[in-house]
Amino acid sequence: MPAFETPQSLLAAQGQDLGHSEWLEITQERINQFADATGDHQWIHVDVERAKTGPFGAPIAHGFLTLSLTSLFLPELLSVEKASMGVNYGMNRVRFPSPVKVGSRIRGVGKLLAAEEIKGGVQATIEITVEIEGASKPACVVEFLARFYD
Repeated sequence: MPAFETPQSLLAAQGQDLGHSEWLEITQERINQFADATGDHQWIHVDVERAKTGPFGAPIAHGFLTLSLTSLFLPELLSVEKASMGVNYGMNRVRFPSPVKVGSRIRGVGKLLAAEEIKGGVQATIEITVEIEGASKPACVVEFLARFYD
């Protein structure tokens, strides 16, 4: 994982690959907890027996669960040592090319697409591709906006 000393040091690193996070197993418990938190209890996520006979052959993680895990992966991909704080500012583009079946392992792969000065710090656009172990297509690709303040 690249460690940057200050938010401004991101400016010179545009285009840099950030490596990958550790693998994370997607459990039915995590899916159920996300369903409870969001109120999205669609059977393809939480009804294990029915999902086994459904279009994916198993329960799948919510797309937004997969997306939310990019916040978990980001600190494994990038650190800014002398930032007073970092905040999630938003996303430019999100796609879900492939479902994540329960029991799958996923990880984030990052690339610093852009960095620009903002008042009090730097805004970084970081592409995070959520890979599924052994799959040819990713689960999610997002342009994640993070702000790092001096």
